Amino acid sequence: MRVTQATLTRVRLPLVHSFQTSSHRKSYLEHILVRLEADDGTVGWGEIASPSDPYYCSETVETTWLVARRYLIPALLTTDWDTPEQAAASWHKIRGHEFAKAGVDAAVWVLYAQSHGLSLSAALGGTRTQVRAGVSLGIEPTIDDLLAQVQKQVDAGYHRVKLKIAPGWDIEPVRAVKAAFPDHDIHVDANGAYGDSEEEIAHLTELDPFGLTMIEQPFAPRNFVASATLQARIQTPVCLDESVDTLDDLHTMISLKAGRVLNIKVSRMGGLSVARAAHDAALAAGIPVWCGGMHEFGIGRAANVAISSLPGFTLPSDVSGSDKYYARDVIVPPVVAHDGRVAVPTAPGLGFDVDLDWIRQNQVETDTIDAPTHP
Repeated sequence: MRVTQATLTRVRLPLVHSFQTSSHRKSYLEHILVRLEADDGTVGWGEIASPSDPYYCSETVETTWLVARRYLIPALLTTDWDTPEQAAASWHKIRGHEFAKAGVDAAVWVLYAQSHGLSLSAALGGTRTQVRAGVSLGIEPTIDDLLAQVQKQVDAGYHRVKLKIAPGWDIEPVRAVKAAFPDHDIHVDANGAYGDSEEEIAHLTELDPFGLTMIEQPFAPRNFVASATLQARIQTPVCLDESVDTLDDLHTMISLKAGRVLNIKVSRMGGLSVARAAHDAALAAGIPVWCGGMHEFGIGRAANVAISSLPGFTLPSDVSGSDKYYARDVIVPPVVAHDGRVAVPTAPGLGFDVDLDWIRQNQVETDTIDAPTHP
C-alpha cells in the first residue's frame, strides 16, 4: 500500500466548560486532523491532539504542524508498506515529536483497517465490545463548584472521576470529594506539579488515607526516583503519565518500581503502534493500564476507544462522551457513553463518519501534500 495524498487541517473547537490544570486554563482547543488517501482510494483519518502551549509537554500545535508537514508526511508518501508498523518505520530517524507521530500513525492504522474490512479495534487485537469510561475534572474556583461537577458526572454514570490537583489545591478538595462520594472510584492527577523535596513528598503522603484509586504523575516527567520514593511510602498506587513516552521509559518505571499503574496516552506515546506495544509490556509485567486523553475531538477519541478494547485496559479510560467537551464534534454520530460505558464500533476503519462540513466551518488552516510523481 502507498499513501498518495495527505491533508493536514488545523481545527479550533470551543469547550462546553473551561478546564484548568495545574498550569493553565483553557476554553477551546486546536488540534490537527490528518487525512490520508491511499492509491486504491481508501481514506484514513487521524488526529494530532497536541496542546497549544508547552506546559504539558514540549510540543505545541505549531511544532506538530511543522514536523508533520516537513518530515513525517513526506517520508510516508515515499514508502510502500503492508502493515502500520512498516509505515511508522519511515520516520524512525525522527527523534521525539510523539504527538505529531501519533496523529499520522493513527491515520495509517485507520487506513489499514479500512482497506482490510476490519474495525480499528479488531485490527489492533481488541477483545471488548464496550469500554468503561471515566472523566477528568479540572481545578474549579471553589470546592462547592468541584462537588457540583463531580455530582454531575456521577449522575451521568461515569465509573471513575479524576480530579486535577496542584500545591494549594489538593488535600482539602480531595477530603471533600471523598466525604461526599466515599464509595466512588476517585483518583487525582498532578501533571508533575510537585517538587521532589522531602517536604513535598511528605505532603503527598497525606493523600494516602483517602483510599484513592491512584495518584497520577505527582512529579516532573521522568523523575522516576521521586515517584519510586513516594510509591515505597504509600499504599495508594502511583500512576505514571508524562514520565513514560517510550518503551524504554516503561522498562525504567518497572525496574525502579516507580509506579503500579500506567496511563497509556496514544498521543503522548507516538501513536497506536507504540501504545499497543506498551500495553503488551505492561500486561506481561502485571501492571494495569488505562487510556488517558487529551480532550481529543471525535477522531482521536475513536482511536482511544479502539485501543481501550485491548485486554490489559482494566481501569476506566478517558473515553467519555463527546458532549462532555464539545457541543458538536467532528464525527457523526458523536461518541456517546451509556451508564459510563462506550460501545466499541464494529464498522470498518474509524467506525464513524467524519463531518467534513463542520471541519470546514472551524478550520484555521489546511494544507494538502501529494506524493511525488515518478516518470
